[in-house]
Amino acid sequence: MGPEALRVAGLAAALSARGLTVHDDGNLLGPPNPWLPPVDGYRHLPEVLAWNTAVRDAVRHSLRAGEFPMLLGGDHCLAIGSITAIAAHCREAKKNLRILWLDAHADFNTSKITPSGNVHGMPVATLCGFGAPALVNLANPAPAIRPMEITQIGIRSVDEDEKRFVNEQGLDVFDMRSIDEMGMRTVMQDALHDLDDNTHLHVSFDVDFLDPEIAPGVGTTVRGGPSYREAQLCMEMIADTGKLASLDVMELNPALDRRNQTAELAVDLIESLFGKSTLMRDRT
Repeated sequence: MGPEALRVAGLAAALSARGLTVHDDGNLLGPPNPWLPPVDGYRHLPEVLAWNTAVRDAVRHSLRAGEFPMLLGGDHCLAIGSITAIAAHCREAKKNLRILWLDAHADFNTSKITPSGNVHGMPVATLCGFGAPALVNLANPAPAIRPMEITQIGIRSVDEDEKRFVNEQGLDVFDMRSIDEMGMRTVMQDALHDLDDNTHLHVSFDVDFLDPEIAPGVGTTVRGGPSYREAQLCMEMIADTGKLASLDVMELNPALDRRNQTAELAVDLIESLFGKSTLMRDRT
């Protein structure tokens, strides 16, 4: 239902108004959710693999067509498929990959440390090679990325064993304390400072990155997230780089929303990623 809510909120029209040509390829097809308990530490692994294979192939097709792929989800585990395709594209094009992971959660669990077995708590670890072999090997060669290629922003919910693993792997994480102490402007300057003209910047935007007071329409809300203005500054500074080349918008659940409030906010923020600002600004 998330992608449809973004359509109802006017995403295509908003992007078209910015002078972009928008192709909506519709929803991908995949197996239903069987609502079963974990098996060997993973819930619904065959279904997750099927969906991520479809996403990988669709994003790869879009990139080869010279398009800007925007994935609307859906469970954030789908970023395994999208980023696997993007990483392969960057290797082929000899471009540097930088991923900004905007999320309340680190998503760096594995089957051995997960408290739930939900793969949407594992995509970053999986992309870095710590996951179900079938998912890790969606990339060829695997793993899809190195920890140094991803920067996480807005993190405020990390499981105990996951904390140790994040630290062991040296992930670049700006948690909410970092934002509180440094301010969003300094955090974004640090996160974006070394992008160059050969960088493909991918943003994986989990809507629960936002504070639930302004974005209630997600299944895993965590208090204390970025405010509206902090989120806008984050998006505007990404746009200022001119390097954004692909985007995930994930975890929107309109069944939990209030009058499509979260979808409309997401569209507003996506517009800012594509250059909407209050005044004309020098982006050089």
